[in-house]
Amino acid sequence: MAIITISRGSFSKGKEVAEKVAERLGYLTVSREVVLEASKDFQIPQKRLDQAIHDAPSIFERFTYEKQKYIAFVTAEILDHFRGDNVVYHGLAGHFFAQDVGHLFKVRVIANFEDRVAALIAKDNMSRDQAVEFLQKDDHDRKAWSFQLYGVDATDVNLYDLVVHIDKLTIDNAVDLICEAAGQPQFKTTAQSQQAIDDLAVAAKIRAELIDEYPTCTVSGVGGAFEVAVRASMRMDTRLSDIITEKAKKVPGVKSISVRLRPTGFFT
Repeated sequence: MAIITISRGSFSKGKEVAEKVAERLGYLTVSREVVLEASKDFQIPQKRLDQAIHDAPSIFERFTYEKQKYIAFVTAEILDHFRGDNVVYHGLAGHFFAQDVGHLFKVRVIANFEDRVAALIAKDNMSRDQAVEFLQKDDHDRKAWSFQLYGVDATDVNLYDLVVHIDKLTIDNAVDLICEAAGQPQFKTTAQSQQAIDDLAVAAKIRAELIDEYPTCTVSGVGGAFEVAVRASMRMDTRLSDIITEKAKKVPGVKSISVRLRPTGFFT
């Protein structure tokens, strides 16, 4: 079985492809549910989370870590779904959060720009100029988001295992190709790849629990043993490690926690 992420621009038929792939394989389809769940679990307005996973960070957000906090909440929800396997996730960013997991199958669906314009006009009764402006801005924002947060261009074909162009290839052709490729041995879940996704999911939950108070914290771990790295000044409470450990251990799946305090300064 596999985790399939389908990245796409607006009105590129990626949603339709994802839903048909999930139906064909008997997989769960996940998209906007992660935002709704994160909004509920972390008590954050849905609109703010939508903006966090779409709009590039403003200069103010880069200094306040506000966007990173919201993305951490959504990441925790996405990876929690990925743990269950047999998932088709379509939407922005899913492939960024589990890049090195062996059974993650990363797909990009693209379509001709004029076809996307026509689809938007048909849906929202826009003028052609309005539709073109909307899609150009949307494409720019998506590229800026991934570049500013992850240093990559989300349209770069090297990020994906398969790129499908909906033109001569129909939606059904795309579904056939994706389902065939997803069944290849290299995308089968193994004990090691399942452990990798479990570790990423638990680490994401830990970070989501800590990020309000420790916005620069990083979390990593293997097999239930996790390390939390936090910037701390020499004047901070010596009980900081105990406080972080106590919070982190509340997350299911944590067997042990170590805390590494990184000194802060003008250049760190």
